[in-house]
Amino acid sequence: MTFKPLDRAGIAARIARDIPEGWFVNLGIGIPTGVSDHVPMEREVIFHSENGVIGAGPAPEPDKINPYLVNAGTQHITLRTGGAFVHHADSFAIARGGHLDLCVLGAFEVAQNGDIANWARKADDPTKQVGGAMDLAIGAKRLWVAMEHNTKGSGESRIRRSCSYPLTAKGAVKRVYTDIAVLEVGQRGFIVLDMVEGLTRRELQERSEADLHWA
Repeated sequence: MTFKPLDRAGIAARIARDIPEGWFVNLGIGIPTGVSDHVPMEREVIFHSENGVIGAGPAPEPDKINPYLVNAGTQHITLRTGGAFVHHADSFAIARGGHLDLCVLGAFEVAQNGDIANWARKADDPTKQVGGAMDLAIGAKRLWVAMEHNTKGSGESRIRRSCSYPLTAKGAVKRVYTDIAVLEVGQRGFIVLDMVEGLTRRELQERSEADLHWA
């Protein structure tokens, strides 16, 4: 039986399924921003965007876009009932102060000890745009990662024994959601919690540099 990887929206939807009622959650740029599109309106999850939005909702319909209402990735969003705008300094105080139940970030690589690399591919990368990722990675109570399991083209594993790219934070990641699996970071390394239908354990291990363990 062949398997079909999730697309980016599928990864976001899979994450949304696992967020408990009542959590205060920051969504990073990239795949994570789509998570809010998949949480039903009757379910209370409060989404925070580091540019100063508390209570961000899903993307608006094309004819209902507010050009001034965007998330940290400059994507148009809506505001849930009870939502608010705060000063940038207050927004980062939330991020750094342990007030977030969860942060979901994109990444280039995650290591089996929970290290995350998500801002540069080499030490002298000319972009150098780490942004608020470092603050969020260590400030939130939990860090989940959303990313493709392998790189495009070469197919190299992003699930690593140790990160080869400059680190964003050490030992911060608790769980990784990829297009083919859900992995938890435990004392033994990566523990497989879920896989897409049709994928075998052997195939998943072949696509992962780090050794995998099964729950």
